[in-house]
Amino acid sequence: MKKKFRVFATCDIGEAIDLLRNRGYEVEVYPQPEAPPKSLIVEKVKSGIDGLITTLRDQIDAEVFRAGKSHLKVVAQIAVGFDNINRADANRYKIPFTHTADVLTEATAEFAFFMLGSLARRMWPAEHLTRENQWGYWHPYLPFLGDEVTGKIVAVIGTGRIGLAFIKKCVGFDLNILCYDPAYENHDYVKTIQEIANLRHARGLSRERAWIKYVSFEEALRHADFVSVHVPLLRAGESKTPTYHLFNEQTLRLMKPTAMLVNTSRGPVVDETALARALRENWIAGAALDVYATEPLPTDSPLRDPAIADRCRLMPHFASAARITRLSTDPNKGMAGRCVQGLIDVLEENYGGDIMKMPYVVNKEAFGK
Repeated sequence: MKKKFRVFATCDIGEAIDLLRNRGYEVEVYPQPEAPPKSLIVEKVKSGIDGLITTLRDQIDAEVFRAGKSHLKVVAQIAVGFDNINRADANRYKIPFTHTADVLTEATAEFAFFMLGSLARRMWPAEHLTRENQWGYWHPYLPFLGDEVTGKIVAVIGTGRIGLAFIKKCVGFDLNILCYDPAYENHDYVKTIQEIANLRHARGLSRERAWIKYVSFEEALRHADFVSVHVPLLRAGESKTPTYHLFNEQTLRLMKPTAMLVNTSRGPVVDETALARALRENWIAGAALDVYATEPLPTDSPLRDPAIADRCRLMPHFASAARITRLSTDPNKGMAGRCVQGLIDVLEENYGGDIMKMPYVVNKEAFGK
């Protein structure tokens, strides 16, 4: 008789839950939209569950893994990032955890581009002007102007999956692209993008030939009109090239006073106090953020300063919030589908039970020979 697995989900992930129930799983879903208290997660794990579905909101560490050391077989995270999961603790207790990489790549990249465009063209203050009935005349440059995106220089900081997808979307706007990545430079991809830019110019689609190249971090910041951030969060001691507070007072001062910053990566990559000061004192012209050091964004955050509201767009960790990307049950299209597939792979011992072959398991090092 097939084992009946027990699973606790810290939030509802839609119809993907039904996929598990249809396979005979006993699934309990935390019913509130807010994150459950950690004490409840520990209690559920202690009760004997086989699998735990989590989000970035949940702190999963030794306390949780210890509670499930005799029975918890997998933690399945519905997110690409796993900053909330203590990898060393997971390895110590030999509990694999999975994530949902790839399926939100395009959604996140396009959202970053939309944020850039909205910020550059000052759509938020323009809409407020209209809604508040302050639009009393047409004038060539009053009360304010935005900036064109087409033909400008964008610095792409981090050329992993999402950074490369963002670059691809820049091609149609004939943007010149400065690339920086502390870990790996994908020169083949850059060569392909340059070939496309050359062809667009040769066929008359672009007036000027756009270019793309890898440069140093400092050079990227000094020359870019827009800076889009796509790096993982790496703290000191975790990497030779940490990204914690990569954007701080020193590096923000390298940017042009007309430049704008977009961050859809991880909140702590940007020193928020320094950024607020940079906007107040006009070191840079604007910023658009979808991630923060503390989420939800605290009421006393310096980013909420009304003095910078017209230049600082604040989004609610929304980049992947598209219907297919978040909720499709197809593991090749949706985070929910990939989340449950990762859970199923471990619990049902797919790939011959070899965790090293399971594509969505993150901490494979704990199970290597």
